[in-house]
Amino acid sequence: MRAIRSSITLVGSDDLTIQARPVPFDIRELKRIPRVPVSDGLGGMFAFRRDPINFLKSGLERYGDIFRFRVFGVPFIILNHPDLVQHVFVDNSQNYDKDSWLYRVVQPVLRDGLIGNAGGDYWRRQRKIMNPSFQPATVALFARYMTEETVKMMDRWEKTPGIGKTVDVSNDIGELALTIVTRSLFSTSIGRHILDLQQAFYEANTILADFFRFPFPPLSIPTARNRRLRALIRKVDDMVVGFITDRISGALRCDEPDLLWMLMNSIDDETGEGMSIEQLTHEVLNVGVGAYETTTNTVAWAFYLLAQHPDVEARVRDEVARVCGNRIPTYEDLPRLSYTRMVVDETLRLYSPAWQTMRRAIHDDNVAGYYVPASANIYLNSYLLHRHRSFWESPDAFIPERFSAEGIASRPKHVYMPFGGGPRICLGKYFALTELQLVVATISQRFTLRLPPGAAPVEAEPLITLHPKGGVHLVVERH
Repeated sequence: MRAIRSSITLVGSDDLTIQARPVPFDIRELKRIPRVPVSDGLGGMFAFRRDPINFLKSGLERYGDIFRFRVFGVPFIILNHPDLVQHVFVDNSQNYDKDSWLYRVVQPVLRDGLIGNAGGDYWRRQRKIMNPSFQPATVALFARYMTEETVKMMDRWEKTPGIGKTVDVSNDIGELALTIVTRSLFSTSIGRHILDLQQAFYEANTILADFFRFPFPPLSIPTARNRRLRALIRKVDDMVVGFITDRISGALRCDEPDLLWMLMNSIDDETGEGMSIEQLTHEVLNVGVGAYETTTNTVAWAFYLLAQHPDVEARVRDEVARVCGNRIPTYEDLPRLSYTRMVVDETLRLYSPAWQTMRRAIHDDNVAGYYVPASANIYLNSYLLHRHRSFWESPDAFIPERFSAEGIASRPKHVYMPFGGGPRICLGKYFALTELQLVVATISQRFTLRLPPGAAPVEAEPLITLHPKGGVHLVVERH
């Protein structure tokens, strides 16, 4: 029966679905994944909607590193161990795609862009076409934009609100992140559109996060919420399509290579074909959303953590002074700004913007002796994986030294995944890390950001991505 029988799929319920595919194991010998009982708030749905982080944390404490729960009838399997992640994301990655609940929720925004595309030949083609545009040598071309725009933001801080005053770091870094990515994409700033994009991204994120945790009514029903989401999508689409058509017509000049120019001129070396305007629109939007979310939230969290740990902040400041002196940090400085990179990595451990991701099992699988049925939604939450007590000492503490070469070598690779892993690791990872390191170093060179007197702790807001709830507000001080 091992290699010739059809498998019977139990999709987290009592319903049986026959999968006509031979499997190299006997499911009767596999363990059933522990599940939250229906009597417990309909399988965990209400607790997950109310407080997803604490619900998942308590579930892991109760059931271990793998368990099942439900979100409005949709069964999820959470994995929270590097060996389990290694199997799904790397060793048997061909059996898992992104046609999962999370990516079906965000599909109205991301469409067929690389972030949300389920997989298959189309995804492989797009990944191959876009890959050269995000290699280190290409990212180096945009490093100057990252520091120049950061300096402009700091100049504004000196004037308004002024030294010794409180700045809304989350908001200002959001504007900075959008300015950097749009300048990298289009060789120009999009000016007044920055604030519109920033508001649209946050509002869409909030709507989709609410729908992810309680998917009712469906997005196809024209409720006020769903009409608002469609309006936001149209607004962003119109802006992106406008930039692309202006570039094609020559109305938007390209004085030096930018990402849009590279993407427009990228071709599939097998077919000789490039991307259509629709494909370009989807990929430009995916790049913009990914770069905005990563930079905005990580930099805001980083300076919030530095403000709480003045000894760490002083080490960053001293390193930048030693490496760069009075000149602006450059791409070539990054290897020597090693402690700054540790701060970035530790911030991403504690507060990864992409704090949750999902995969769908295409066929039945044996995951560390557990039976995973075809069509199962596999859920990975890096907020919890990055705090696994078996791999992280004092997991809630901010300790950048964890990311020394020795510290990295002492841990399993897939216990730290701020950019995902395996074949679908984030294409923009190198762009993001370069930007994060340069922005943190450039700000630290001139300013120390302090907590305002009596400031309340900032909580994590678990939307589709992880935000600092209410934003990070810090006092600007000159060195």
